[in-house]
Amino acid sequence: MNTLLFPVILAGGKGERFWPLSRKDRPKQFLSLDGSSRSLLQATADRLIELGGGWDFLWVITSSQIAEGVRQQLPDLPVQNLLIESEGRDTAAAVAWTSLEIKQRYGEDAVIGFFPADHWIADQEAFAHTLSAATQLAASTAAIVTLGIKPTFPSTGYGYIEQGEKIGSFNELPAYHVNRFTEKPNCETAETFLSTGRFSWNSGMFVFRAGVVLKELHTHAPEIIEPLEQHGPDIYPQLPKKSIDYALMEKTTLAYVLPVDFGWDDLGDWNAIERLLKTEETLNVELGTHVGLDTQGAIIYASNPEDVVVTIGLEDVVIVRDRNVTLVVKKERTQEIKQILKILQSDSRFTDLL
Repeated sequence: MNTLLFPVILAGGKGERFWPLSRKDRPKQFLSLDGSSRSLLQATADRLIELGGGWDFLWVITSSQIAEGVRQQLPDLPVQNLLIESEGRDTAAAVAWTSLEIKQRYGEDAVIGFFPADHWIADQEAFAHTLSAATQLAASTAAIVTLGIKPTFPSTGYGYIEQGEKIGSFNELPAYHVNRFTEKPNCETAETFLSTGRFSWNSGMFVFRAGVVLKELHTHAPEIIEPLEQHGPDIYPQLPKKSIDYALMEKTTLAYVLPVDFGWDDLGDWNAIERLLKTEETLNVELGTHVGLDTQGAIIYASNPEDVVVTIGLEDVVIVRDRNVTLVVKKERTQEIKQILKILQSDSRFTDLL
C-alpha cells in the first residue's frame, strides 16, 4: 500500500475580496495576512513539505499571469513540478490535469492531495496527523477523501458536508461516507445543520489515488478529462469552467469525509483578519499606523508604514490603504468588493488599480 502523499497547491486564485491589497500582480496567496514574514503560499508550502517527501514531491498549479511570482516565492520548487495554466478554468480542470501528470510519472496508485494556497492552519501537528489519516484511507480504499472542518458557528459563507455511515477509523480519526454536499445555506439552515452534529464545513482539501479520481472524472466529467487526455494542456482554453465540487464531488458515490479540527480559516475576505488577530484587549485590528477617536470594531491596514490612518467615531468598518487606493467599507459588506472591481474594470481610468 502506497502511503506517500504527493501534495498539490492550487495557486491560481485571484483573491479579489482582499482588494486593493490583492491585485493582478500580487494576488492574495502572495500576501502575508497574519503578521508573519511568510506569504500564504509560502506558509502552505512550508507545512506540506514537512509531511514527508520534501520539495521533489510538492506540486503547484497556477496561472500564466502569476507563474513568475510563484517561482520567486518558491525558488526550491522543481521546475517540472510547476504546472502553468494558459487560462484559468476553475478547480476541476486543475485537478484533472495535475492528476494526469502525476499518474504518468508515478502510476495510478500515487496518492494525491489538493490544497488551496491561501488557507490558514493553526495546528501543524494536528494537520499532519489528519493528512496521514486521509492518506491511509485513500491508499486502502477507492475513496475521494475530503477534510471536513468542525463548525464553530452557523456560517452562511461556507459549503457544508453531511456525514453518513461511519466506515472505520484511520490514524484514530473516524471516517464517514458523504451523504451530501450543500452550498452556502441561509442562517436558519446553517443553525439546523450545527444542531444535528452531522455537518462539517467543506474545506476544499481533497486526497485520493490518481487512478480513482481519473476514473470518476471519466464517469462524471468526461467533457474535462477526455480532451485533456487527447490533446494535453493545449486544449485548456476550450475546457468548461467548473469547480471540482460541482463537476465531481456532488456526483460521485466515492466521497468520504474526515471531520477534523486543527484551527482553520479560508481567509475569504478582510473580516478573516479579525478572526486571526483580534484579542479581547484591543478595540480594533491594526496592521499599520492608526490614530483613532471613538473608533471600535475596525480593521485597519496600511501597506506603507509612513501612511497614517486617522478615524473619528467609526464602528465595524474595514479601512485599507495600499499604494494609490483607499478602501472604506462596512464589515458586513466586504463580499461586495467584487462588484466594485467590475465597475472599475469597465472604466479605462482605473485599469492600473486592478
